[in-house]
Amino acid sequence: MANLQVRNMPEDLHERLRLHAQENNCTMSAAVLIAIRRELERWEWKKRLAQRPRTDLGVPAAELLAEERASSIERMDESLRS
Repeated sequence: MANLQVRNMPEDLHERLRLHAQENNCTMSAAVLIAIRRELERWEWKKRLAQRPRTDLGVPAAELLAEERASSIERMDESLRS
């Protein structure tokens, strides 16, 4: 297993990491490894997403969401009246 040393870490970041590790009952090394894995997974996901073709919905997605929310609220109101 390779080693990694982080130098010149700002004190406030070091303290936040220490508190995070303490609250999650793990070592600082484990907390850093989890954060690195999570960030790399996010980066890989964004790369895969960028490679997918765009989809034209014909209308703005925000408009579709607003319609669905309104419909959902309407159904809940009807359910409460029954």
